[in-house]
Amino acid sequence: MTKTTHTGDEVWLAGVDGCPAGWLVAFGRPAGEVLAPRVFARFTDIVLADERPAIIAIDVPIGLPAQSPTGGRRAEREVRALLGDRKSSVFRIPSRRAVEASIATEPADARERFFTACAIARDTSDDRKAFAKQGFYILDKVAEVDAVLRANKDHLGRVFETHPELAFVMMNGGAPLSLAKKVKSGNHTPGLDLRRNLLRGNGLPDDILQMKAPRGAGDDDLIDALACLVTARRIHARQAQSFPADPPRDEHGLPMAIWA
Repeated sequence: MTKTTHTGDEVWLAGVDGCPAGWLVAFGRPAGEVLAPRVFARFTDIVLADERPAIIAIDVPIGLPAQSPTGGRRAEREVRALLGDRKSSVFRIPSRRAVEASIATEPADARERFFTACAIARDTSDDRKAFAKQGFYILDKVAEVDAVLRANKDHLGRVFETHPELAFVMMNGGAPLSLAKKVKSGNHTPGLDLRRNLLRGNGLPDDILQMKAPRGAGDDDLIDALACLVTARRIHARQAQSFPADPPRDEHGLPMAIWA
């Protein structure tokens, strides 16, 4: 694992999840204090926030393949195998060219960009597969984080890709969760409560767990950001695992690994 220069409890860590208004961020100490999560419009604002987080664990793919292997990146394939019924929550990330096409200014119509990006994804994947439409709507966030990291390679030692459902598997003793967070696009209270109990067991305070998400984010985003914070703590304590254990890097040197 990449070493950091921060070792004391005075540092801040951050768990980050995408939300409709941008990014929902939970800042916390390596143990103890957790701030009320708040929304940031841009990823770079998180990196430069007053807390200056030593570790940022973020639910967004980092590292874009030039050619997508069968089934997607190794990180995605390995993590899906651990999630049981929640495996569909790990989206396949297409090639860098397909991601760039999805956020291009032309064509202006999003539907046309989706079809263009899918065609490029098929041409640049070993199994001639595109990607889910749901995944299309997160590619702007993927590109945003990618641009920051490519421009500032010194951030690679503090920004780590994670996935909330994998974090919950780790909190649950390695067993996949039986209940979903959402059912038919609506919050599923039993699934959210299950995750709150796991977060509580990992030291997160009740006042944070019971709060409503801030404007611009959903309650499921809040739960996911807190799960990412647990992963940030594990990374800081050198207890986290990387999937795969020996991550490859993309053409810009960004590691393709999911941490938990």
